[in-house]
Amino acid sequence: MTDRVASAELARRVLDGNLRAAARLITRVESGDEECRPALAELYRHTGHAHVVGITGVPGCGKSTLVTHLARTIRADGRSVGVVAIDPSSPFSGGAILGDRIRMSDLVDDPGVFIRSMATRGALGGLAKAGLDAVDVLDASGFDVILVETVGVGQDEVDIVQAAHTTVVVSAPGLGDDIQAIKAGVLEIADIHVVSKADRPDANRTVSELKTMLMMSMPRGEGQWYTPVVPTSAETDLGFGELRDAMDRHRGHLIDSGALEAKRSEIAANRMLKIAEGIVREDFRRQRESELADVLARVSRRETDPHTGARELLTAVHSRIRHESTADPVQ
Repeated sequence: MTDRVASAELARRVLDGNLRAAARLITRVESGDEECRPALAELYRHTGHAHVVGITGVPGCGKSTLVTHLARTIRADGRSVGVVAIDPSSPFSGGAILGDRIRMSDLVDDPGVFIRSMATRGALGGLAKAGLDAVDVLDASGFDVILVETVGVGQDEVDIVQAAHTTVVVSAPGLGDDIQAIKAGVLEIADIHVVSKADRPDANRTVSELKTMLMMSMPRGEGQWYTPVVPTSAETDLGFGELRDAMDRHRGHLIDSGALEAKRSEIAANRMLKIAEGIVREDFRRQRESELADVLARVSRRETDPHTGARELLTAVHSRIRHESTADPVQ
């Protein structure tokens, strides 16, 4: 049995572009291995170079097929592509179906493409809990473009806009995506709209409807980004070059307008809030049998009210976090 390689050593290999080390480190992140946290903290210092593109849309709209063709188109430019594909978790085992590896099988032999499927593991918002850590690992390893494919957007599943520099929303003819987009607030989160399966006869109608809705809803003004609608078809290889160019134009717009740094700050702020919320939830889960039970009993007996009880629990959480930070500082 071989000795386990320390995460710090894996991080050093990641910075040298070692994809096996990247895969092993992402596996540790997914499993919740705390030993890898200092290594991830070091890698974070080397991120910020990749163009992170979120791909979202309702299930069945062709996201995985689009990602496959888009990755191939980007590779034709000589740029490297990392793919983080979020799969739904099994409600029984908690594991992912991981079908994207099968659907993207024609890319796996390309050394300039790295594909990682990740389970949501109960996370809401269409992203896996470890998804952005995986993006950090791929960014630090030198990938030029990182495509993050979400599970599928719904009315509350718009987290991708808080994680990517460019958000691509995929619709397909015949799925009622125009109505779904309005319901979910997806119309306004998209930096680029894609109508997939554009070889179908009703695709032009979907393209026209999206363009009309965008004209009515988008603000006007100098320096404003006007969201394009790009039809694509995997059957005829239509539109993927146009989509790549639209992504590049959006990144250029972010840089020229100074919005890229603001976007990065927004992503960092949202990540910190999500992590903090997760720490509090996990602490409540661990303390449920002691402090929570005691406070709940007093609230049930009307000895205290729910708001006061909640504040007591938060005070206890803050006290423990401060104690743990002091006792075991991150190296």
